[in-house]
Amino acid sequence: MQNFRELEQRVLANAKIQGTEVELLKQALYHDGKIDRPAADFLVVLRKRAARHAPAFDTFFYQAIKDHVLADGRVSAEEAAWLRQMVLQDGQIHDEDRQFLRQVRGEAKQVSPEFESLFAECMKQPMEQRTSG
Repeated sequence: MQNFRELEQRVLANAKIQGTEVELLKQALYHDGKIDRPAADFLVVLRKRAARHAPAFDTFFYQAIKDHVLADGRVSAEEAAWLRQMVLQDGQIHDEDRQFLRQVRGEAKQVSPEFESLFAECMKQPMEQRTSG
């Protein structure tokens, strides 16, 4: 797999993530059939840096993060802390993040108390719409 810096330059060459860039990311990041932590971290950073991204990227992003977090079927305390940073990075919970957390909770075989705390906190916060462009 190419390095993340090189991949980021290719994906963000036109400042937006669309269909061809999503396909490139899928091929590069799922090269061994799973998403590891460095790849998940890369996606979070890439999402922040993209000026705009298509709904296809949002779909890919949340699926990849879910695949990473639920690789063993459980959400650990450490994974819950990582998810907290991801979904509350701007201090607000967005509708897409809330839906994502519901999916993770529904598909997980086991969740830590830390994830339950994050989930409850996020469900109580007022919703914010994220614009993807």
